[in-house]
Amino acid sequence: MAKLLIVEDDESVRMFVSRALERAGHQIHVAADGAQGLDMICAADSDYDLVVSDIRMPEMDGIEMAMCAARACPGLRILLMTGYADQRERADDLSSVIIDVVNKPFSLAEIRSRVEAALCVELTRAA
Repeated sequence: MAKLLIVEDDESVRMFVSRALERAGHQIHVAADGAQGLDMICAADSDYDLVVSDIRMPEMDGIEMAMCAARACPGLRILLMTGYADQRERADDLSSVIIDVVNKPFSLAEIRSRVEAALCVELTRAA
């Protein structure tokens, strides 16, 4: 069982992902936007095994949150999600910060599989 933070502004997607991963046996925490997610990451002092975040959100997007989280908590695993091709392209330069980007829409099986794969990735970024 891993401790996961789901950062997603769309409540229906946040609930879908949270329930899917909770039923897979993970401990789930949720944030409604990048700013709240970053606050939770910093307060948890790198205690999350994986952060799963949308890219496009109000106030602070997932890319900005990922960059700030990587500085505050080196080695934190981050998996991004997006339904927008241009947002995925923005994430292409973040290979040292994020593990992967999951395209929306995705199935229950796909998000579970991608999270399990992200949890197994050997992190090679410098601390």
